[in-house]
Amino acid sequence: MRDILPVLKGWYSAGAPFGLATVVAVAGSAPREPGAAMAVGPGDEVVGSVSGGCVEAAVFERVKEAVADGSARLLVFGYADEDAFAAGLTCGGEISVLVRAVSPRLDPSFGAVAESVAAGEPVAVATVVDGPAPHGAALAVWPDRARGSLGAEGLDAAVAADARGELAAGATRMRHYGPRGRRREDAVSVFVHSFAPPPRMLVFGAVDYAAAVARIGDFLGYRVTVCDARPAFATPRRFPPGVDVVVDWPHRYLGGTDTDARTVICVLTHDPKFDVPLLEAALRRPAAYIGAMGSRRTHDERRARLVAAGLTEGELSRLRSPIGLDLGARTPEEVAVSVAAEIVALRWGGSGAPLALARGPVHRSRP
Repeated sequence: MRDILPVLKGWYSAGAPFGLATVVAVAGSAPREPGAAMAVGPGDEVVGSVSGGCVEAAVFERVKEAVADGSARLLVFGYADEDAFAAGLTCGGEISVLVRAVSPRLDPSFGAVAESVAAGEPVAVATVVDGPAPHGAALAVWPDRARGSLGAEGLDAAVAADARGELAAGATRMRHYGPRGRRREDAVSVFVHSFAPPPRMLVFGAVDYAAAVARIGDFLGYRVTVCDARPAFATPRRFPPGVDVVVDWPHRYLGGTDTDARTVICVLTHDPKFDVPLLEAALRRPAAYIGAMGSRRTHDERRARLVAAGLTEGELSRLRSPIGLDLGARTPEEVAVSVAAEIVALRWGGSGAPLALARGPVHRSRP
């Protein structure tokens, strides 16, 4: 959804009605997560995807119908083994897709949401999916305000409070309420889509590998910062556009930077005077991933220094070193793929083994 918003913002600003299909729930092995979106605009232009191709043709037709009558409807697609030609998911899972028409009249807050997402401001959108409430009604929620309505004052208040909690956690999910907002009831289904600012990737050490890691981090949607104490290495021209480059001692920069449970920290300095004080600080603060480059001998020596600095076994267990998965990587670009693969595997609970040798669903549920 974040990727297609610039296009949708243009359609909305021009006053052109368009249809939006959003994945609001998945079951089993499904190709896309809740929040994946596809839109149909003027001239039947299509942007985005809800299934990677399995049901797009069927969704396209229903989106056009929604635009024509200004309605909203919930579609459910699953594997249809009794009819090989029916629209279904060949992966065997099931997805629920909310289709609705969007225009300045139907959704007055959409433009403000798109502006906030573009500016990196946190905002959540709560949309009625099912139940005794106006289907497709949307409530935009910021940390300090809200716009729109789901049809009942009590429902608006309860959903706004919960949406702020989901936004703080960066979570996108379905929630259930009574018609007036009672949380113990499940008559009304509301999809809360959080647009939290992109997670951060902090790359320490402006070495050759750093440019490749920064590039793939940017590709994965991280807001990337490269930090090095050596001005000759930490120069913006050595890194992709959009990557922040900072000249500072790594541990000092980290000490003045906020991290959270989504932050990725890659230590590529390969120098004890940088690595040890940096990792001592990093392993004691929130982060999704902390990896350090080096040989096994370097790792053993670095670990001994961290033990001497007072880190516990629990803290040290968070360190991924040597960094990356065993892909046989040699070049900086190959190493970057190895690092990215380990980050993705840790995020989703993957084993890192070839899918041909693994068992169970190809698309894992979030851990």
